[in-house]
Amino acid sequence: MPAKSSILTNKVALVTGSAKRLGAASVRALHSAGANVVVHYHQSQSDAEQLVDELNILRANSAMSVGTQLGTRDQARWLVEQSVKRWQRLDVVVNNASSFFSTPIGEIVDEDVADLITSNITAPLFVTQAAQAELAKRKGSVINMVDIHAFKPYKNHMVYSAAKAALAMLTQSMAAELAPQIRVNGIAPGAILWPEDGSLNAEQQRLKIAKIPLGRQGTPTDIAKLVVYLCSDAAEFITGEIIKVDGGRSI
Repeated sequence: MPAKSSILTNKVALVTGSAKRLGAASVRALHSAGANVVVHYHQSQSDAEQLVDELNILRANSAMSVGTQLGTRDQARWLVEQSVKRWQRLDVVVNNASSFFSTPIGEIVDEDVADLITSNITAPLFVTQAAQAELAKRKGSVINMVDIHAFKPYKNHMVYSAAKAALAMLTQSMAAELAPQIRVNGIAPGAILWPEDGSLNAEQQRLKIAKIPLGRQGTPTDIAKLVVYLCSDAAEFITGEIIKVDGGRSI
């Protein structure tokens, strides 16, 4: 079956943490737009392989999976090398992989800080650095998945919010330093998917949605469509932006 769109035909996109949730939605959208895709995973191997099988049925030899932990230069370098090896190019990096959990003040431990800082700052930094040379050849694009709580703190999530704030600054710094060869932008989702740990009950979810001017919870597709746009030629004069996708909640 041919791709629904061809705006990214012959391009290759790597999405970290893309076996499930927002990452998987981004992979599907990039693939639908014509790109070959690299599905990165750490622990969700089965989900990643199922997604790759699904996409390769739609278009043969168009998807692959690569499993590794992220957080060091060597891990990032290996991931990029595997991504380039298959199709001999890399045009798009979406830094989506992220840890998310609460860290109430007074209960924060070393391991929590290391995990949240590594996944939300160190990993995107090293993956982008490892991909820089290849992306520059293609006038490629980097998209960092930030969060609206980079700009407004989330109660009991102090370390996560701070890490995402750092990622927002990292995004703008990358945009300045990697221009003009590479564009770097961020996406800051609002209420799109509820936490997997069930930490928000139905009433808490209802109250959050009530604060959204557009009157609904967002969907992974709302994020995925913007991912495709930002790495397409339609956005070739956009860099250093962090776009909030929250239904107006932040206003």
